[in-house]
Amino acid sequence: MTPPAGAEDSAVSTQVTPVHPPKSRVAAWAAWDWGSAAFQAVITTFVFTVYLTSSGFGDAASTQSALGIGMTLAGLAIALLAPITGQRADRAGRATLWLGVNTAIVVVLSALMFTVRPDPSFLWWGIGLLAAGNIFFEFATVNYNGMLHRVSTPATIGRISGIGWGAGYIGGIVLLLILFVGFIQPEVGWFGVTHDDGLNVRVAVLLSAIWFAIFAIPVLFAVRDERRGRENRADRLGLVGSYKALWRTVTGLAREHPHMLFFLIASAVFRDGLAGVFTFGGVIAQGTFGFAPGEVIMFGIAANVVAGLATIAFGVLDDRLGPKRLIIFSLAAMVAAGLGIFFLHDRGAGMFWVLGLILCIFVGPAQSASRSLLARLIPEGREGEIFGLYATTGRAVSFLAPLLFSASIALGTAVEGSGAQHWGILGIVLVLALGLLLLLPVRPPAARQPE
Repeated sequence: MTPPAGAEDSAVSTQVTPVHPPKSRVAAWAAWDWGSAAFQAVITTFVFTVYLTSSGFGDAASTQSALGIGMTLAGLAIALLAPITGQRADRAGRATLWLGVNTAIVVVLSALMFTVRPDPSFLWWGIGLLAAGNIFFEFATVNYNGMLHRVSTPATIGRISGIGWGAGYIGGIVLLLILFVGFIQPEVGWFGVTHDDGLNVRVAVLLSAIWFAIFAIPVLFAVRDERRGRENRADRLGLVGSYKALWRTVTGLAREHPHMLFFLIASAVFRDGLAGVFTFGGVIAQGTFGFAPGEVIMFGIAANVVAGLATIAFGVLDDRLGPKRLIIFSLAAMVAAGLGIFFLHDRGAGMFWVLGLILCIFVGPAQSASRSLLARLIPEGREGEIFGLYATTGRAVSFLAPLLFSASIALGTAVEGSGAQHWGILGIVLVLALGLLLLLPVRPPAARQPE
């Protein structure tokens, strides 16, 4: 039964008994997030994608267009397949097995990126590896998120989600610093690695694969699969049957748990705004506030450290105040900071450092609380399926932040003429505000109770 307005967070935060999960299990689970940052930070964000669009692979317009096509196809595959892969892992009781399989595939694909030389003939090979890596990384993330309830209790789920998400931020920065100092920046790096033939980048992605593999292993032993009877085997459904079951899930949510479905929609919108903060933050820093490339990197490092530490710290508030309240507070603070950047854009780089870092403080807590709120609400045994829908809804609206960022700049140019890039922040603010408004009326059903 749907609780009265405002009751859902109090139910989450008070109707539980504080029981601490084994620290070794939590550490093993968080280690996967720490290691996975190798793929997210090094391969998809700062290093390998930048390498693929460099002059060695062709002119910028062609390489960026090809990269866009590859990532679009990957996004479509994730949107179509993530829910049923999670569903089938749930039904078979093999979430840990499939986390290991999908992670291993990502590691192998990442290692194969070492073969991508800076030559146009290698462009589509590199994009294919990157696209496939993104697909299987998302599948692994669905399995990983579905484990959250197995390494926490209702009283600790928020702080443990925050620990994992914060570990991801910090792990990515640690690895980036190692690779930047050892291979990316120097003309001759460690072990005599140079920039010739893209060797510095190729070695960086190879080491990222090794990093991910090492830190992904502990959770596979710490969180074992639950045995299920043969009647629950997912392969009895077949592919078509899996999609039919997925449709029944969606219609069932709409009928029995409509506010969970509403939350999936609201979170998809505001999560795209959160992604936009990091995607376009460096662009605004450089174009509007005059940051040099090195300053952009330094801001990026500071932003990730701040986000990581804040996410870990705010996890306690998630458990005490309730995740919905934490998300609302975080989004409201980010909207205010974003508006401050717009109206105070002529105050210099110092102002961006202050307001930009305030934005970053709340990105991680909003992401982590979104995950913990959904994990609290999912019925036992359906974590992979619902987190698969979580991935699908996020992909379905991933165009919003880029579209509104560009549209806002176009509007600003029409109003002010040239030099209107600071208007782009209004597009990000609008996505965050829309997600916030969609979240406000959501009244989730009662959260899973402690056993």
